Amino acid sequence: MTTPIALFDQNWILGFAEPELASLFTVDADLYEMQHFEAELAKAEAAEGLIPADAAAAIADICRSFICDKEGLRQGFGRDGLVVPDFVRQLKQQVAEPFQPYVHFGTTSQDLIDTSLLLRLQRAAVLIDAGLARLIASFDGLATVHGAREMMGRTRMQRARPVSLADKIATWRDPLLRHRQRLAEMMPRVFVVQLGGAVGNRREFGEKGQAIADRLADALGLARASTARHAERDGMVEAANWLALVAGSLGKFGQDIAILAMNEVGDVRFSGGGMSSAMTGKSNPVKAELLVTLARFSATLVAGMTQSLVHENERSGAAWSLEWLLLPQMAVAASASVNLAEQLLASLDFSGS
Repeated sequence: MTTPIALFDQNWILGFAEPELASLFTVDADLYEMQHFEAELAKAEAAEGLIPADAAAAIADICRSFICDKEGLRQGFGRDGLVVPDFVRQLKQQVAEPFQPYVHFGTTSQDLIDTSLLLRLQRAAVLIDAGLARLIASFDGLATVHGAREMMGRTRMQRARPVSLADKIATWRDPLLRHRQRLAEMMPRVFVVQLGGAVGNRREFGEKGQAIADRLADALGLARASTARHAERDGMVEAANWLALVAGSLGKFGQDIAILAMNEVGDVRFSGGGMSSAMTGKSNPVKAELLVTLARFSATLVAGMTQSLVHENERSGAAWSLEWLLLPQMAVAASASVNLAEQLLASLDFSGS
């Protein structure tokens, strides 16, 4: 029996995303942040007198050089539905025996997984935001050069009244400004430390819970949180909504360009179009079409993310793990949209329209 071979990688979207952003959602990046979490948690607990200082120093030292057995993690995931139990087991084996009880002290798997994901999503959002700033500047440049050019406006796909290219550009540019404003507003609300312990009430830390959480947040570069959010997933969904808004707005840009470049319309020309296998010389608006695809893809995923709001009681394994499937794909799709929009914008020629 022959093994089927895929003609193209189903993860083709990664090829359009910023490499630095795509690398945030790898196993190695996740493990790095989990080790970072354990090291900083131990130091915060020692600073508040919850564990010995020499234990914290030993744990932090191991976390800097620890290399996980990934096959062990894979098997552990198959058994436990999480990588954390085996991750902690492996980490404890590397720490001197007297200090092993202080590894992962007082915390739980969700604290570790959520904080790692939020750290990586925060960096992804910053990278996407930088791309939006570049796009806004490019749209401004286009408006300066060609903004006065008039073209036919269309409502409901029908000819309406003339508009300027500057009018068109504003509908592509202005939502991106608002997305940058939204991100600045939501950063301290969404990208917060997660530390709650077994059932989210920080009882394992006694009276030191808030102080430890604050120290951990500051060390990791996340916002402080007065409580854990194990079953409160509005922040994760807000992050997903923002990513979908970015992709959706750029999808509108792609859709408009695809229409403006139609032979029957001819308001814009573009270079670097896709070839046809049947018609030599045909140039397809591939980048514009991909922007529309990514916008629609993100819209389907954000609908799934709203399902993660329904966490039964203090933690849901089903709703929680849904986030791990959806959020990385949405971040990569938003990054790919930004990169494709930049490439598409650079290829446009309005001079002959």
